[in-house]
Amino acid sequence: MTLHAALLLFACVPLWGADCGSLASLSLPKTTIVSSRAYAEGELRPNMPAFCRVQGVAKPTDDSAIQFEVWLPAQKWNGKFRGVGNGGYAGSISQAELAAAVMAGYVGAGTDTGHAAGGTDAAWALGHPQKVIDFGWRAIHETADKGKAIATAFYGEAPRRSYFQGCSNGGRQALMEAQRFPADYDGIIAGAPANYWTHLLTRAIWDVQALMNDPASYIPPTKVAAIENAALAACDAIDGVTDGVIDDPARCKFNPAVLECKGADSDTCLTAPQIAALRKILSGPRNAKGDVVFPGTPPGGAPGGNGWDGWTTGAAPGKSLGYAFGTQFFKNMVYEKADWDFHSFTVDHDMKLADDKLSQALNSTNPDLKAFRDRGGKLILYHGYSDAAIPAQNTIDYYTSVVQRMGLKDVDGFVRLYMVPGMQHCGGGPGPNVFNMTDPLVRWVEDGSGPGPVVARNGERTRPLCPYPQVAKYKGSGSTDDASNFVCK
Repeated sequence: MTLHAALLLFACVPLWGADCGSLASLSLPKTTIVSSRAYAEGELRPNMPAFCRVQGVAKPTDDSAIQFEVWLPAQKWNGKFRGVGNGGYAGSISQAELAAAVMAGYVGAGTDTGHAAGGTDAAWALGHPQKVIDFGWRAIHETADKGKAIATAFYGEAPRRSYFQGCSNGGRQALMEAQRFPADYDGIIAGAPANYWTHLLTRAIWDVQALMNDPASYIPPTKVAAIENAALAACDAIDGVTDGVIDDPARCKFNPAVLECKGADSDTCLTAPQIAALRKILSGPRNAKGDVVFPGTPPGGAPGGNGWDGWTTGAAPGKSLGYAFGTQFFKNMVYEKADWDFHSFTVDHDMKLADDKLSQALNSTNPDLKAFRDRGGKLILYHGYSDAAIPAQNTIDYYTSVVQRMGLKDVDGFVRLYMVPGMQHCGGGPGPNVFNMTDPLVRWVEDGSGPGPVVARNGERTRPLCPYPQVAKYKGSGSTDDASNFVCK
């Protein structure tokens, strides 16, 4: 063996605990370690430090096969554990997220939540109720439990702190951990949480029916820009700054009637059936009494694949992400009938059935976070106001329910909510949408420093994100693209 090869091998072995290869024989309850392999610096991914990759499968039930991976830095471990969430219907493990964890010095752990599939595919759930539970909450907890045990075996000591972060379904998973398993993580980041799953997917079918029950109602993606421009004309300046961003859609009094075609139909106007469909989408799903059961899509979603084009209208009828998620849910999880037809859907009947059958497995809406608070847990929520996938009002509603349950003074000691003007689903959009919530969370957990404003960036434009219910107010002078010219009030 050459000196260089010997040094690489040495770099893959910690100076304490077990060596990477020996983890393959580690015995864990109802779990099989499939492989454990040491990777040299840069071997799997450029710039990656040396690490140990452990792949396993947990089988808490006869119909479970929860694939998980744990990546462990070979040197310079910071003593911390990071669980990462999934998007959509999961079905895969994000190597990028695990790599980011290792590069920051953390042990990283992720799971496919018990099935292998594309993120918009829920066919795996058909006839497999235990796999639905694995997806709903069990796989994330199993991964935390097994991941920490593997880290302890590898380093000879347990992680000192544990963190979880996820967006969309990952945000739902994050809240599920805080509510069901408060001892799993010390700090949690929940972005754009899909935590009211049964009502969120009810809203998806509501939108599909608005656009597709009558072919004349369908709004093609070529008209989304006209809707965006009309909403901006009505509401952009409400916050005192005209910047192409609707800071708070709840304050936007946008009337779709301004888009009515006065002459021939074109991409700059909407027909009467299209205006009626738009009103339904903006209002949100309603029951027979007229009560809104989930927030509607906000105006100002911005064109693009992560805006209305992708989530709401799609490239053609039946091609939107909303259509995919909604029909997959009701076909494979609620009715367990692959030929279920969305035309028969009613809010009162179908949403109730979804709630009765699946709310316990999939919804993370419990406002009682006392157990998480009592063990010193800290939670950061964030959501983009221009999210066409999950209306931001849903996260405000959840935060409000926690305040109503536990009291504002109590909640302020362990929960922060950040609303992000102009951000689409988990990122992107016209507003500043690149920010770091990890460092503020870690300081809060480890030093007790409650997070204040967080600066977000989009190119050269910066803006402070304020702890809710504060908002960023322009001071009246200086560039509106500079965060220093705003104050949280």
